[in-house]
Amino acid sequence: MIVADIMTEGPTTVTETTSIGDAMGVMSDEGVRHLPVVRGSDVVGMLSDRDVGKLGVSLFSDVEGYEQMKAKIAQPVSIMMTGGVVTVDQDSDVSEAVDLMLDEKLGALCVVESGTSSLVGIVSYVDVLKAARDALDSL
Repeated sequence: MIVADIMTEGPTTVTETTSIGDAMGVMSDEGVRHLPVVRGSDVVGMLSDRDVGKLGVSLFSDVEGYEQMKAKIAQPVSIMMTGGVVTVDQDSDVSEAVDLMLDEKLGALCVVESGTSSLVGIVSYVDVLKAARDALDSL
């Protein structure tokens, strides 16, 4: 089985200049935990719910706290995203993707067109678990 068989095709993306607040809105609206960051069609980063969690969003007890958070979320995604993203080719074996996720302690990988950095999908641990369940069901 190859990665293309289990990935989510055409994932929602943002650009490096998208504000953190807008990216948070996209993640919430789409119900996703990982958001690829692209320049054109090339993957340049990944924003995860863990990255966003580092903002320390909490209830504000004063106007100053609110203003500080407002300034943080107005900044571009590029300051918070993980760059140098680990990717996997769409034609790679699923076991290679699983090994990468385990070795790098990642919940998702950007899937690129073979031999390029052009984003074609995303594969998460949930996709892998669904494929494993389906394989077990067919035994």
